[in-house]
Amino acid sequence: MTAPTAPPTKADADLIERSRTEPEVFAALFDRYSGMLYRYVARRLGPEVAEDLVGETFLVAFSRRGRYDLSHADARPWLFGIMTKLVSRHHRSEAARYRALRRSPVESHVEGPADRVAAGVTATASRPMLAEALAGLPRRDRDVLLLVAWGDLTYEEVAQALGIPVGTVRSRLNRARRKVRAVLGDTNPMNEEE
Repeated sequence: MTAPTAPPTKADADLIERSRTEPEVFAALFDRYSGMLYRYVARRLGPEVAEDLVGETFLVAFSRRGRYDLSHADARPWLFGIMTKLVSRHHRSEAARYRALRRSPVESHVEGPADRVAAGVTATASRPMLAEALAGLPRRDRDVLLLVAWGDLTYEEVAQALGIPVGTVRSRLNRARRKVRAVLGDTNPMNEEE
């Protein structure tokens, strides 16, 4: 006997197609993806502008829903592509945010030896260096890296989001990872031994 499964949700393409004649259906996409897009852009630009950019992303998507390629069941790459274009308008504020993170102190309150080891190998301890690395990346490389790392998109989805070939995604991601590793001293703090 198998456990009952949840009923399948409507594919995004089906919702977009229906929204062409029933505009209120488009709200289901907002409900489904607004939180994910908010978290992504808040990490890149800060929460101050994230809500506005999410709203703007869905306004653009709604106005372009008639041109959506219905052969793509998942609308995430399309929405992240719109979001990335909107984020590019804020590239100065994004770079300033990374510079500010680079200068901000890392919390130094540690309670014991075990906590000190844990603090030394967390990403929080590497935040200033990581912020420096992200600030130093060309925008196109940073877009690819963050869509994979923070947007949780596959290479193919990033290619679709940015309108570039998968090979370009791979080369930009490889270049971005190399540069970030170099700034971090060619080490990954998550792999340090205790």
